[in-house]
Amino acid sequence: MDTPNYITLAGYTVLRTEYDQLLGEERPRIVDVVSWAAGNGDRSENGDYIYGRKRLREIDRRLGWLSRRMKAAKVIDPAAQVDRSRVYFGASVTLVDDDDHERTVTLVGDDEADAAHARIGWSAPLARALRGAAVGDTRRVTLPAGTRDYEVLAIRYPD
Repeated sequence: MDTPNYITLAGYTVLRTEYDQLLGEERPRIVDVVSWAAGNGDRSENGDYIYGRKRLREIDRRLGWLSRRMKAAKVIDPAAQVDRSRVYFGASVTLVDDDDHERTVTLVGDDEADAAHARIGWSAPLARALRGAAVGDTRRVTLPAGTRDYEVLAIRYPD
């Protein structure tokens, strides 16, 4: 992975918790089921064995992905941001668009993005356009629905 995986401590904790749960709990449980099923004889029609092997592959694939993401992770504390007058990682930004629709978004790591909670990933088009913006700046963003202009109304960082 060439670029660092910027992430908050809370986001890193979520990745680590999932990794530990898969490796320490779910994978050993599935290995036991597969071992038991393998001892029952004919594996070609043994649903527990077939499903267990498939689930082990899924778990191993997910563990590999989580491992790579955590290895590339660069944990950033938004509360430690020195320059709070500009938009950087972890900022909550209040925006207004051309139609006077106001919304607030928080720039977080790509692994933490959640549109339903207005948390946008650091590499999303809107986040890239907002980087370094100050209150009063207008930024043009090309989105799938078309090009929009957003004005920055406020910038907040957690305490």
